[in-house]
Amino acid sequence: MQVDRGGYLTAQGVADIFHVGPKTVARWAKQGKLPFMRTLGGHRRYPADQIEALAKELETEGEYPAATA
Repeated sequence: MQVDRGGYLTAQGVADIFHVGPKTVARWAKQGKLPFMRTLGGHRRYPADQIEALAKELETEGEYPAATA
């Protein structure tokens, strides 16, 4: 998982958690399904604590398979 100093994940880090591609993560963010902030360079960063909480919630509801890492 790719977490930066501020506790934010890259799109690839979120994609790894949800077993999808980074483009899917960007689309979900654009649709308002994932929380994010933008860097000064315009890149999306995703709050690690909120993404991990969402992943646990979806896992317990059986929405996606648990990580096998």
